[in-house]
Amino acid sequence: MNEKPLTKSQLSNALAEKAGVTKATAKTAIDAMASIAYEEVKAKGEFTIPGIGKLVISNRSARMGRNPATGEVISMPARKVLKFRVAKACKDSVLG
Repeated sequence: MNEKPLTKSQLSNALAEKAGVTKATAKTAIDAMASIAYEEVKAKGEFTIPGIGKLVISNRSARMGRNPATGEVISMPARKVLKFRVAKACKDSVLG
């Protein structure tokens, strides 16, 4: 479990091998999927990767927080955050 995650080139190599395409084609597919995901999340607020999960924009309300260095209570403004929700199929496959 201490292994490093796949790099982009390692992922494109693995995808090329599994799909039987060139490494350049696999890299282009990964870049295109990321680009489509960014556009869809901006436009619709969510993007689903079937069998893996969903990127979702969530609104976080304003709240009071604490500066860990000084202990000072501070006001944290409302903001949008990007979350990833893992699909049930992915959880079942990975966790058993």
